[in-house]
Amino acid sequence: MSKGDEQTEILIGIVVLILIVGYVIISYNSLVKYRNWVKEAWSQIDVQLKRRHDLIPNLVETVKGYAKHEQETLDRVIKARSQLLSGTPQERIEADNMLEGALKSIFALAEAYPDLKANQNFLQLQEELTATENKIAYARQLYNKTVAEYNIKRESFPTNMIASMFNFEAQQQLSIPEAEREVPTVKF
Repeated sequence: MSKGDEQTEILIGIVVLILIVGYVIISYNSLVKYRNWVKEAWSQIDVQLKRRHDLIPNLVETVKGYAKHEQETLDRVIKARSQLLSGTPQERIEADNMLEGALKSIFALAEAYPDLKANQNFLQLQEELTATENKIAYARQLYNKTVAEYNIKRESFPTNMIASMFNFEAQQQLSIPEAEREVPTVKF
């Protein structure tokens, strides 16, 4: 083998090594980017849950003045609210679902109390909570989409080898309870 062939082989080896190292770096950085997007998407849910958490005491106080004997409904809202800010994302979403059900009970109380239904404070809080609910629903969709993209990237060949080398963990999408998947019955 001539000296020129030897140099060509070394040069090819160096180029291949550079390409492999470059691919590992690009794949690693891409996985980091996706993982951070998942965290950011969760933080958007967290912001909206906190917003709702902060609105609820005002709503409860407004309702208390009108519906003194509806303490059980108010207690359910307060209990669900207290569980909202701790635990895993899935536990927090389950607490959020409980809170959502309890809030529906409060809004149903407004039908029984016309003065409450007409109260500007109550109407404004109800509007703010409705807007927050919409933001939470959007944030959940964004979170699940981001988790799906991250998991696809993490599990696709050959990036999956880099993901396993650097311990990139799979993320869980948020799910809804089985009871909420049933089609509601409407009776007239």
